[in-house]
Amino acid sequence: MSYMKRQPTCIDVAATAGVSQATVSRVLNKSSLVKDSTRDRVLKAAEVLKYKIDNNARFLRSSRVRTLALLILEDMEEQHSDINPFFLPIVGSIVRYAADRGYEVMISLQRESNAWGAGYCLSRPAEGIIFLGSKNFDTYAENFRSHNQKDDNWVVWGLDKVENGKICVASDNSSGAYDAVNHLIASGRRRIAYIGKTDTDHWEFLERYDGYGSALSDAGIAADPALVVDSQLKIDDGAEAVRRLLDAGTKFDAIFASTDILGLGAMRELMSRGYKIPEDVSVIGFDDLWVCNIAWPRLSSVRQDTEAAARRLVDSVCALIEGEPAQSVRIPTQLVLRESCSS
Repeated sequence: MSYMKRQPTCIDVAATAGVSQATVSRVLNKSSLVKDSTRDRVLKAAEVLKYKIDNNARFLRSSRVRTLALLILEDMEEQHSDINPFFLPIVGSIVRYAADRGYEVMISLQRESNAWGAGYCLSRPAEGIIFLGSKNFDTYAENFRSHNQKDDNWVVWGLDKVENGKICVASDNSSGAYDAVNHLIASGRRRIAYIGKTDTDHWEFLERYDGYGSALSDAGIAADPALVVDSQLKIDDGAEAVRRLLDAGTKFDAIFASTDILGLGAMRELMSRGYKIPEDVSVIGFDDLWVCNIAWPRLSSVRQDTEAAARRLVDSVCALIEGEPAQSVRIPTQLVLRESCSS
């Protein structure tokens, strides 16, 4: 019995040469961005493996496809929602602005358990990648370390703590939280509770927690651990956090929630217990989701500028594609005051 021998692929060439698949693609397409020593190593590996170049595929890859890949990490917090609600407006803005720049956008939902993003530029017709989403900081960071090839064109939303030499766009989480808590203090609140993540695995929430603490410290208010509730991120978790505070007899006159969803859950529980908002307790969330305007009282929130973020993400990845300079940036936030807190 005879078997057909498998033809070597560019993946095999990359493994033999000790480079990325993207580097192999650039060598085969005679890119000037590849060092001579690297090109020689790749060509030698292709010769040893007797790798045959598919000229049709090369032509397709060498042509400008004017396409970006938008990879979104699925939201495992909600069983009935695969996408973090914060990402909905930013995705729309990315698609719209990319079109203005002459690019189409492919959107793909990625599972955190997979090696997401691996070889995406090579296996799909995309010139660059925009990454959205994080659950666990260490896992998220490791994904980027493993795919950190100097010739890959990718930018990431939020992750600016990895020394990867790549472009990161993020909101100024700490400053936004500081402004929210500082407003509560200025309006006469002194027993301000924090609801949200506080561990180092969730970097954006840790930054908001740090901003909360800094505002209290600058106002001369001693931090009280009893006012900090480390919670999950669903709406019921916001309600549960308030129940824990009340059942423990902890006195508080304001809540800073690290997300709007937690803030809405907190308000629901407070009102079910007979508390008036903001007379008894002021509440401020973070993100400024559209639901803030349909709740009653309407929820005050720290607005992340999704339009500015989308523009910087698209501009940055386009700059990398064109070989132009780009740099990481923090997007300023804005405190939006509504009926849930005293003015």
